[in-house]
This record gives sequence, structure tokens and C-alpha cells, in this order.
Amino acid sequence: MAQSVFGVGFLFATPQGTNPTSTRFGRLQDVSVDFSYDTKMLYGSNQYALEQARGKAKIDLKATVGVVDPNLFNNLYFGLTTAAGETLNSVDESATPASGTFTVANGGTFSQDLGVYNTVTGLYLARVASAPATGQYAVNTSTGVYTTNTAQNGQLLKVSYTYASSASGANLAFTNQLMGSSVIFSVQLVNKFKGSDGVVRSLYLNFPAVQCAKLSMPLKLDDFTLPQLDMSAQDNGAGNVFNYSMTG
Repeated sequence: MAQSVFGVGFLFATPQGTNPTSTRFGRLQDVSVDFSYDTKMLYGSNQYALEQARGKAKIDLKATVGVVDPNLFNNLYFGLTTAAGETLNSVDESATPASGTFTVANGGTFSQDLGVYNTVTGLYLARVASAPATGQYAVNTSTGVYTTNTAQNGQLLKVSYTYASSASGANLAFTNQLMGSSVIFSVQLVNKFKGSDGVVRSLYLNFPAVQCAKLSMPLKLDDFTLPQLDMSAQDNGAGNVFNYSMTG
């Protein structure tokens, strides 16, 4: 018996191995499952095919989520080990040098300089190694101490930089991997809908071997970031490609 399906349901990815921990696709926005075959056609001298046969087949899965989830991305796409800690940023932090130097607010865990803007002249200062002239600056990346020319004393500067935090977040250092390296996982799509007859009907799709070929993370000026994962199912080595069930 056919049934109505409403809403996106819930999507999970389960890694291979013993006692795997599944990862949920958070704030799931949409899911699509596309089944397709190559069609081989045999023609004679006329316009339309005399025979058709199925060739290669594929199942493409696409999912859009409403969160940027480093664990999901790593478990499905990168396949490496994450570590605790993150890189934070301070953009356009105000600083007014009084004696040719100043220390940024997070100098103790300073990571990378991203430039200095002079609000008086409307120009960015040029970074040099030491002894800055007018319109130049130097920075000690171990301490977050900036040195400017005394001509900038009393002028409002805007400083941008990054700094480290070991107390929050997660980070991943991606290294160059051998071709052929990939992550294989299973995907489960579940859905429930209570129809007009008051009956709750379920839908379940399971793909035992899936790989993620593309991860897109578009950032927009005035909207939320909705990452998209493009995946494809394959034979799991035992001849199984997918299975589904429904209440009907």
C-alpha cells in the first residue's frame, strides 16, 4: 500500500567497525535520493531505438544541514583525527599607541597578524621586520606586541589578528593524503508521518556503504550557512547496495 511522506525526517551516518557511534545530520534542511542507470540503446536505420538495456547504475544522496559540524564533516569526509582547541579572531580591535608600542587584548595566545588600519589616514599600515617608519608597523608574534612609528602616537588604529584557545572548540589539521584514501560509512534515513486516517506510517532507507565526494559550505552576507554533502552509495562488498521498508 502506498503512503504519504511529509517532512525531511532524520538522517544518520554510521562508521564502519565494531561498536560504531552514529552521527546525526544536525538541523537537517533537505535530503534527496536519486536512483539512475545508464541506458544503452540499439538502433537500426530508423530514428527510434529497437532495444534498450540498463548499463551502469548509481545512487546519489544529497543532504543540506543547518549547522557547521566538525565531527560530522570529519566522520564523513576528511576521515582524520580532530583535536581540542580552536583559532579565534579579533577584527578591528581598537588600539591607540602612546609610546610607539601597544599589546593586543589576546597577546598571550597570539597566532597570526591580519593587518593594521589607520582611521586617521584611511590607509593600512605596511608590516616590516623592525624599526617601522611612518605608515609602517612591526609585530612580535610570540607576545602580540605591536610597534609603530612615533608619528602614529595618539592615532586610533584598528588591528585584526587571530589567537588560540585551548579551552573551547575543535580543530583539524588536514594533511596531503594518498589518492584512493576515503571514508566509507552507512547512511540511515528515517521518517514518520501521521496521516488523515490517524495512522502513523514509517519510512526507512538504509545504504550500507556510502562515500562523500563533495562538501560545500557557502557563507552569505545576510543568511545562515547551510552546508551540503554530496554522497554516493556503493556495493558493501557483500552485494548489498540499499534496503528500504515502509508501513504502507
